[in-house]
Amino acid sequence: MKIQKLTEPKKYDLEELTLKFAIDSRLFVKKLPRTISNIEDVKQYVRSSGSVGASYIEANEPLSKKDFCFRIKICRKEAKESSYWLKIMKATTQNFNQK
Repeated sequence: MKIQKLTEPKKYDLEELTLKFAIDSRLFVKKLPRTISNIEDVKQYVRSSGSVGASYIEANEPLSKKDFCFRIKICRKEAKESSYWLKIMKATTQNFNQK
């Protein structure tokens, strides 16, 4: 089975959206207080937020349909991990919602 690229314009440019997510994540964490726990949580969050887009770019160059599905699942796992770290930072940082 051959995977074909669509010639019609994309409704959502996920490469662009995942890049924006990674950039926004980095800008957001700069506003957080630098506590020992935040420093470690931020490292994990920054890594996982960047991996969402990097994995999506890899998924767009699949070797097979199975490879595409595998890489998209990695994107989903990284997005869930980013959400996890955000929840931890929200629970442990005062005035988190005002950032």
